Amino acid sequence: MESISWRTAAITAVAPIAWGSTYVVTEQLLPPDRPLFAAVVRALPAGLLLLAYRRRLPQGDWWWRSAVLGVLNIGLFFPLIFLAAYELPGGLAATLQATMPLAVMAVAWRLLRERPGAARIAAALVGVLGVGLLVLRSPGQVSTVGLLAAFGSVAVTALGFVLLKRWEPPVDMVTLVSWQLVAGGLVLVPVALAVEGAPPAIDLPAAAGFLWLGVVGTILAYTCWFHGLTRMPAGAVSLIGLLNPVVGTLLGVAFAGELFGWSQALGMALVLGGVVAGQPAVAVAVRRRRATRRTAGVPPTTPRELVGAGARRG
Repeated sequence: MESISWRTAAITAVAPIAWGSTYVVTEQLLPPDRPLFAAVVRALPAGLLLLAYRRRLPQGDWWWRSAVLGVLNIGLFFPLIFLAAYELPGGLAATLQATMPLAVMAVAWRLLRERPGAARIAAALVGVLGVGLLVLRSPGQVSTVGLLAAFGSVAVTALGFVLLKRWEPPVDMVTLVSWQLVAGGLVLVPVALAVEGAPPAIDLPAAAGFLWLGVVGTILAYTCWFHGLTRMPAGAVSLIGLLNPVVGTLLGVAFAGELFGWSQALGMALVLGGVVAGQPAVAVAVRRRRATRRTAGVPPTTPRELVGAGARRG
C-alpha cells in the first residue's frame, strides 16, 4: 500500500509541475490580453483529439455530469487562470493557487465526509506559510482583478475535483478528460467570440506555446491528476498541487527575471515539506512505527502516545 501511494503520488505530481509552466508560457509566448481565446485553444482541440482517439461518448447521467465537470474544471478554470497569468507576475499567480489544499479539504469534508486529519491540515498550513514567503518577492502593486481570478480558479476547481471523486467515473482517465475538455471548450467558444472578437494572428512562438499547453499542460497533466484523484484522498492530492507554485517560481526566476532570495528558498522548503508530510504513505509509516514501538515495549514519547498509554492503564 505504501509503495502504491508513493507511485500514485509521483504520477499525480506531473500535473502541477506542468501547470506551473502556464504562467511563464502565457507571459512570454501567447498573444497578449486574450485569456478566453487562449482557454479555447488550450481546451477544445485537445478534447476533440482525445475524443476521436477514444471514440466513446457519455452515457446516462454522465452527459450532464460531464457538462458540470467541464464547466468547473475547464470552462471556468481556464479563463480565470489565464486572466491571473495576464494580470499578475508569474510566480505570484502560481503561489496563490497553493490555497487550493485547504479549499479542497473543506469541500471534501462537506461532500465526501472525508476528514482531512490534523496532520494533513498542518501540512496545508505549512504550505500556505511557504506560499507567504514566496509572495514576498512580488514587486509593486498587485492587480485586484488578477487576485480575484486566481482565488476564483481555486474555488471552482476545488468543487470540480471533489465532485469528480464523488461521482466515481465509469471510464478511464483519458476518456474522462476528453469529455470535460470538449464540454468546457464548447462553452468557451461563444463567450470568447462575444467578449474578445475574432481570433488574433498566431505566430510561431504562440503556436509553440499553445502546443505545449495543450499536450503537456492539458492532456498529460489532467490525465495524471485525475489518476491520483480517483485513487487517493482528495486532500492528499490537493497538497501535491503545491508543486505548482514551486515550479512557477523557478520558471519566473529563470525566464521572467523575478526576484529570488532566502525567504523564497525557505518558502519552497516549507512547501515541499508540506507536500510530503500530507501523503498517505507518511501516515502509514508513522502508524507502523508507533505499532512497532508498542510491540517492542518502547516507552511512549509523543503526546498522543502518552494519552493512549494512560487510557490503556486506566
